[in-house]
Amino acid sequence: MDASFWHERWEKNEIAFHETQANPLLVTYFDKLSLGKGRRVFVPLCGKTLDLAWLLSQGCRVAGAELSKLAIEQLFVELGREPRISEIGGMDCYSANNIDIFVGDIFALSREMLGPVDASYDRAALVALPEDMRRRYATHLMKITGTAPQLLICYEYDQGLMAGPPFSISHEEVCQHYRERYEVTLIASRDVPGGLKGKCAAKEHVWLLET
Repeated sequence: MDASFWHERWEKNEIAFHETQANPLLVTYFDKLSLGKGRRVFVPLCGKTLDLAWLLSQGCRVAGAELSKLAIEQLFVELGREPRISEIGGMDCYSANNIDIFVGDIFALSREMLGPVDASYDRAALVALPEDMRRRYATHLMKITGTAPQLLICYEYDQGLMAGPPFSISHEEVCQHYRERYEVTLIASRDVPGGLKGKCAAKEHVWLLET
């Protein structure tokens, strides 16, 4: 899986992963991060998720990283905001009031480019990556965010029944990636209604990662 896979998905509008409302698990459990208004939340591989608008509505400042320029152009149209576009460290940064989105390979994003963040929210990043990329991603995320607290949402199902993405992430894998730097707490689990993509039974887990 490479960048062309995701560019093609956006160009063909094959974005079933894009939810039509703010993720209900984010809405329910966001307060577990104990963030005050004005705090900055980083959303990796954000696409044009409505979670960004929801976070802004809660008084947060938002930062994101997304491979697809098309997704981010659509995001700002849907937010009703005209972005300022600047180049930072070789990446285009789309900015408006309280929001900064870096367009390009997340592995090219450094902590200096991103700037300070108070928390991360990962609903679509870890589950989007194949196994051989997930450890690299988790290490990179901790580096660029300064091991900021994280709300992580991921799926668990029989990977033999369906090819990802989204990929299945076990409890053991979450701990392998994060327990050396975080206290890892499973705060909620639910059955995915109708199964994942209607193909197989799956659980959706909500993790709180705190230092």
